[in-house]
Amino acid sequence: MLAELRVRDLAVIRDAHLDLGPGLNVLTGETGAGKSLLVDALALLLGERATGELVRPGAERAVVEGVFETGGRRDLLAALDELGLEAEDGRLVVKREVQGSGRSRAWVNGSPLTVGALEALGARLVDLHGQHETQSLLRPDAQRAILDAFADAAEAADAVRRTHGAWAGLLEERRDLELRRAEARKRADYLRHVADEIARVAPKAGEAEAVESEARRLAHADELGRTASELAGVLEADEGGAMGQLAHAARLLGALERIDPEGAKGWREMLDAAVVNAGELARAIGDYAATVEADPARLAAVEGRRDLLYRLDQKYGPGVERVLETLAEARRELELLDTAGTDLAALDTRIADADAAFRSCCRTLTSKRTAAAKKLGPAVTRHLNGLGMPDGVFRVGLEALIDASASGAERVEFLVRLNPGMDERPLARSASGGELSRVMLALKAELARHDAIPTMVFDEVDQGVGGHVAGRVAAALERVAADHQVLVITHLPQVAAIARQHLVVAKASSGGIVQADVRSVAGDERVDEITRMLGGEGATAAARKHAEELLRKTRQRDE
Repeated sequence: MLAELRVRDLAVIRDAHLDLGPGLNVLTGETGAGKSLLVDALALLLGERATGELVRPGAERAVVEGVFETGGRRDLLAALDELGLEAEDGRLVVKREVQGSGRSRAWVNGSPLTVGALEALGARLVDLHGQHETQSLLRPDAQRAILDAFADAAEAADAVRRTHGAWAGLLEERRDLELRRAEARKRADYLRHVADEIARVAPKAGEAEAVESEARRLAHADELGRTASELAGVLEADEGGAMGQLAHAARLLGALERIDPEGAKGWREMLDAAVVNAGELARAIGDYAATVEADPARLAAVEGRRDLLYRLDQKYGPGVERVLETLAEARRELELLDTAGTDLAALDTRIADADAAFRSCCRTLTSKRTAAAKKLGPAVTRHLNGLGMPDGVFRVGLEALIDASASGAERVEFLVRLNPGMDERPLARSASGGELSRVMLALKAELARHDAIPTMVFDEVDQGVGGHVAGRVAAALERVAADHQVLVITHLPQVAAIARQHLVVAKASSGGIVQADVRSVAGDERVDEITRMLGGEGATAAARKHAEELLRKTRQRDE
């Protein structure tokens, strides 16, 4: 429900604040006062395209803010979760800002939101029916959803979507398998060559590094042996060698210890460790020197292996790991040539089963839609006849589709004939603004209990209506308001009199600038406004008495 709406610096509105309640809320005021601007402001808040022309002259930006109560609606909470948002204390604060340049920004509970996401969210918050709006009920998908709701066919429609998705998924899987088999056939000779070439070499993970190390060692065997022998000699030489020098150091340390054992404390352990390490190093180097020897035959073999690995790396690498992956991929594609036939046959069986399940669900949904269409048409027609369209006829058209889709096996379209002698036409192309508004009202009066959107806005729903029809329009709005919050811009005193909340829009001049202001009226002020609506500028005492009578009847009925 829309609890509050605040508009600043939008066209002639400087600062307007609306407190709205449940049930029927009305906006009244003289023609040109700016009532429809408030609907335009709400449309902006719901994601409509913005332009800089909307900004009030002299202001930098226009701002529209709305406070919505979520009422614990699961569908709305799920939509918020998809957008990464959540209600705070059961409320959403939606804000839209439009700069003079035309650039706009939006926030929900302080978090920025794209205009596209705002539009998707707004469609779950408010159903707005303005004279020039693209109304939700005119969209084929919305008409289909309404019929399904009226038919209590939500589960059947969901089953159609699910089974269609399963069937389409299997078809896609089959197409993919066929494409992969065809590609494997074209590449079969190449794949066999790749698999054979890599398998013959049989590379192992980490082998390239090991082969490279061994080749380098064999290629420098003479130099390595000579250098290692020389290093061992440096360590082990009787005179001047590291071991001899360490022995001399041990003798000198012994002399120090005899004189000042405390000062030389701990040195012996370090020197002994140095002697042990030097000895072990000398032995290791000697062993290494003994193993290093030139082996031309082994060097040639290792270099040959290195070259094989290098060529594989260049063609199928980089790296042995990638080469092995290429081998596995080639083998899988070749294996596909042997198994695809069996897999396709199994898929065909699953596809046939999925198609049968899908068509069965379609038949169930079609049956529900057909029965509901027969009831909805006459019911809405009766509402039309009572709303100043005595010759109006409404019908739900169902056109069988050649190929059923996730939406079912038929196309749903709302059709109307509003005047004698006219052909039946789709709702979207059949009516003027006022007529279309009343068609919407007739639909909403019948479908209100099925519609999940909590707030409905009607702009000029009473255009061209007067006399006894006005009371019927009021009654229809009241029926819708029993299950929804309704905000209606009206010229009918009969509608204004039954509203729970009455807001008046008035235009005034301040400092040479025209402004529109909004205020809530009650008591005598409300009587004054309804009197004006009944009699215009020349309202009489009789008009005032009539206004009081309308309000009195409303109070008595509510009590």
